[in-house]
Order: sequence, then C-alpha cells, then structure tokens
Amino acid sequence: MSKQLSGIIVVKIGGSTFGKHEPSVLDVGDVEDIVELQRRGIPMVIVHGGGKMITEWLGKQAITTHFVHGERVTDRPTLEVVISVLAGLANKEIVTLLNSRKGKAVGISGVDGSLLEGKLREKEMGFVGTVTKVNIGILNTLLNSGFIPVIAPLSIHSSGRSDGEPQILNVNGDTVAGEIAAAIAAEQLIFLTDVDGIHDKQGNLIPHLSPAEAEELISSDVASGGMIPKLRACLRALSGSRTASIIGGQIPHALLKAIEGDRIGTTIEKD
Repeated sequence: MSKQLSGIIVVKIGGSTFGKHEPSVLDVGDVEDIVELQRRGIPMVIVHGGGKMITEWLGKQAITTHFVHGERVTDRPTLEVVISVLAGLANKEIVTLLNSRKGKAVGISGVDGSLLEGKLREKEMGFVGTVTKVNIGILNTLLNSGFIPVIAPLSIHSSGRSDGEPQILNVNGDTVAGEIAAAIAAEQLIFLTDVDGIHDKQGNLIPHLSPAEAEELISSDVASGGMIPKLRACLRALSGSRTASIIGGQIPHALLKAIEGDRIGTTIEKD
C-alpha cells in the first residue's frame, strides 16, 4: 500500500515561465529549481497551461479563436487542438526538460487515471469544464515512486454528458492547480506568473493577504482578468493547504526562494 506523503508543493506554471523565450519552453532557471527541490526530497506536483502554444496551433489550422471575459471559448475544432497541444507537445516538452537535467518526471493529463472528473461550466464557453472530483490515486502512485507528476489541465466529462458531447473537457489550469492542492492537502500552492504578485489600487505590491482580503479584492474589482481565477484557486487550495502564493517568474530562482521562505510576491494564508 502506498504511503500518504506530506509537505507536497503544487506549482502552477504560468505566463512568465511557460513561454518566456519560445512558445513551448520552460525557463532553464525554473527547471533547475524544480530538479534541485526534488533532489532535496521535496515532493512536487506541476500543473501547466499552454495558451500561447494553443493560439499558435489554432492559427496554423486556420481556426479562429474567440474569448469571453478573457477566457478562450472551446468549440469542437478548438478542443481537438487544445487536447493535442496540452497533453502532447506542451506536456512532453516540460517533462523532457526536467528529465534531461536528471529530474524524475512523468507527464499526464487530468484524464489519466481518472485524475479529474468534470462537467460543462457554462454554455457560452463551449466545452470548458469545471472540476467536480479529484481522484488522487495516480498522484500518490507517482509521488511515492519518486516522480514529479506534470499535469495537463484536461478532465473527463463525467457529469451530465449528453449524446454528441465530447468525453474530454478543457479546464482552466489555475482552477486545476487549486483543486489538486486542496485534494492532496498540499503544504503550499505556488503560481509562477508574468507579474510579481497582486497589487492594490495604487499599484503597490501586496505582500500578504488573508482569505477575507483576497475575497474583497475580487468583489471590489481591484483584481481583474487572469488574476481572478488565480485568487479563486488560492482560496480553494486553502481548504486543505497551508499557504498559497503568486510570484513573478522573472525573479531568478523565484521558486527556490519562495519555498526557502523569502518574502517575494503575494502570499495568502489562513488567519
């Protein structure tokens, strides 16, 4: 029987790290940080996106991209590209980078091992899902075997599926990271992004937030765009996790510094 690991770090790779130099390449410094943390015996789960690469491949297929409130509408042709890019090229390039530097990583999607089950989120978004269940068995198996699971944010369409609807759904990567962190009671959820954290109305970095203060930023529209799903994911993670952080990947070795206790970015933790 596998043991239940503690002290797990969930890392969501975002804009600054996933596609800093090319549409599909994780920054070398971040790769080194992940491998070093694994060498130290810190169990990690990585969730990635791939929006830039998806847009590039949609363009190659002459498929028009539509957005609602900053999120990509996923019709059937778009879904086929999303699955191919996320579970294929994007996922395997990250895994290759980690393994080529003597890390131990395995790439999966939310479909593998029935990790993520979901349902359609809202009609106007097409085949975009929301997570209804996280089955952590495959994560325990990989973590207990010394591997880093690298997860593409797709889910099985398991709830309310009608005839003719696809069996796989596209899910926001930030949402997936929050749901997984909550399900495994991760020690910490870290978002590596292209901004240095959350800012107030005057543009000043907010180093620390309580859950109530984070909720207020959302309701007062101080937080907007892509920061909203990140904040919501942080709040979701805190149902099982100790802290959640949003940090800027442009800082050299930001991930290592955040885990070692340096006060960078914005940290949300329970009162």
